[in-house]
Amino acid sequence: MPNAHPINSLGFAKPPSETRVVVAMSGGVDSSVVAAQLAEEGYDVVGVTLQLYDHGAALAKKGACCAGQDIHDARRVAEAMGFPHYVLDYENIFKDAVIDEFADSYLAGATPVPCIRCNERVKFKDLLATARDLEADCMATGHYIQRKLGAGPELHCAADANRDQSYFLFSTTPEQLDFLRFPLGHLPSKDATRKLAAKYGLAVADKPDSQDICFVPNGNYASVIEKLRPGAAEPGEIVDVEGNVLGTHRGVIHYTIGQRRGLGIGGLADPLYVVRLDVDKRQVVVGPKDLLATRTIPVREINWLGDGKFADQAEREISVKVRSTRPPAPAILRPISETEAEVELLTAEEGVSPGQACVFYETGGSRILGGGWIWKGR
Repeated sequence: MPNAHPINSLGFAKPPSETRVVVAMSGGVDSSVVAAQLAEEGYDVVGVTLQLYDHGAALAKKGACCAGQDIHDARRVAEAMGFPHYVLDYENIFKDAVIDEFADSYLAGATPVPCIRCNERVKFKDLLATARDLEADCMATGHYIQRKLGAGPELHCAADANRDQSYFLFSTTPEQLDFLRFPLGHLPSKDATRKLAAKYGLAVADKPDSQDICFVPNGNYASVIEKLRPGAAEPGEIVDVEGNVLGTHRGVIHYTIGQRRGLGIGGLADPLYVVRLDVDKRQVVVGPKDLLATRTIPVREINWLGDGKFADQAEREISVKVRSTRPPAPAILRPISETEAEVELLTAEEGVSPGQACVFYETGGSRILGGGWIWKGR
């Protein structure tokens, strides 16, 4: 006998009232709109907000994701829309899974992307497990990305390229994608989200977007590393690629690959850029801009979202992002194992650094094929 209920907006063949959805609520406008919209549609909504760090500590900053005010804002939305809301203390999990690795990666001369690790190791792991414990049918978030059905659930870029968050979600596994929903991914703009917030009468309708990494005040990574790893900012030498000493620095953690300004080695004929960080020798290595150009990128810890097993894939043309702010660029993907690959950029890019993500996209389409982490290679 065919199911008597049509498929609802979250993909289940039952009434919204019988469909429980846990909404990950950061306290911002995006996740608040998701929760309000689903509640208005009659779903059995449960809001969950994670407290990720001590809000009285020096690491917390005004306007950060999951800060004290955000928890209050999420609770107000839940009260206004009439659904339960819970705050879970994930401070220790967040420190162990995200903050400590961020600090250690920076000390090793890498350029980490902690927002990806947070999604991978906290929101889409522990929080998703909590949603299952609450007997939810699915978990919804305010991310700007789309989930579409092909042979199975597929991950696609957001309709609004300016808001697309695919770079930060490449490590979402097929199993997680089966349980996740992204109700905002089809919207044409952030303005459309704010209009929905106003429609639902949400107090956060005009709340500014959070900026930078949630636990990094004013984008000052070095100050956070010094708090987390006292004594990490040891001075050393600035050298050229041939080892000639050009000056001194106040700690490798103050520098990133591709940096030009603030080196304190003016008066030279040609501009120099940071081309390598030698943590063991405490050296900042500088050179001409052309040394920043990279075409071959070793990638590991690959999460494959395409069809079939990754190790069985033939060499293929794809598009890749090596930074969230850059558009996908043509490349050739060469699988090495189930979790490793070599990516050859058809046009060299500058400032490619270990610790960043390399995200794979289908050429000429919107589907995210997965991605991995850039490393130094053998």
